[in-house]
Amino acid sequence: MNHRISTGSPQLDDMLGGGLLPGTLTVVMGATGIGKTQLGIAFASAGKDQEGQRGIIFDLTSRGDSQNHRDYAKRMFDWDLIETPIVDRVDAATVWDPNRARTDAMHVFRNVGRRVTASDMDADGWRRWKSEQAKKLDQAIAFFYGNFIHGVRRAVIDGIEPADRAADSIQYELFEYVYHQIIRKEHDWLARDLFRVGFRENADRVAAAAYEHTQLGCLLLATSHEVMLDDLISRPIESGDVLSNANTIILMGKTRDGNQVGRALCVAKHRGSPCEESIVPYRIENSGICIG
Repeated sequence: MNHRISTGSPQLDDMLGGGLLPGTLTVVMGATGIGKTQLGIAFASAGKDQEGQRGIIFDLTSRGDSQNHRDYAKRMFDWDLIETPIVDRVDAATVWDPNRARTDAMHVFRNVGRRVTASDMDADGWRRWKSEQAKKLDQAIAFFYGNFIHGVRRAVIDGIEPADRAADSIQYELFEYVYHQIIRKEHDWLARDLFRVGFRENADRVAAAAYEHTQLGCLLLATSHEVMLDDLISRPIESGDVLSNANTIILMGKTRDGNQVGRALCVAKHRGSPCEESIVPYRIENSGICIG
């Protein structure tokens, strides 16, 4: 059996039978403000102890509101998050320089301020999104590849806004590309996408920097319409929903006991090993999520 990837929470690792499985997708779903980002930061930071490099954060937020990654990282782990600047043209050769390529986060649609679902825009709006997405793909490839060849083995995708249908969301569409065509792609084929006509002259360096894509961990943080944990548990999964293809699903939501409201999580799905099926309370502290 593959080694396990720590979530950054020993209690959650125990619930998962030792942690997450590399080479698979884990989805953490819950309403805004429920603690998903804190869990994602803990997962990314845990890479420092387990693989020797912290994970990376790919932020799909489009409305301009900050996910507070920098503040959480500093407060929880004294981690000064280094963000990749968005540029008009990508210089692929910079991936070989760890001082330039090894960054912690990329906010691909910073301050765009546009809605993200097809039902909220007209055809011209959707075409503008597609054009914007196409311009950012080269930089996204350089961001992931440049980090993976320098030892990063885990990625967090954050900022997914709720949508009635995942197929109508430009964010889910971009996630599908990033997950299948970047994270789950063999290293040399991803290098071909990055270097294109310059691949041959970089082929020796690509081979020397080979990594095993089946050992990469990926955590998707998705915001739901549902706030209460009971509603999340009973949420139907539509055909093509990202949840239907995930190896592991962790649901986080509010609970109510009389006039008291709390937070709890449960592992709704976990292929590959037995897991704890209880609904477990947690609280959010300055150091992050405390489970139990």
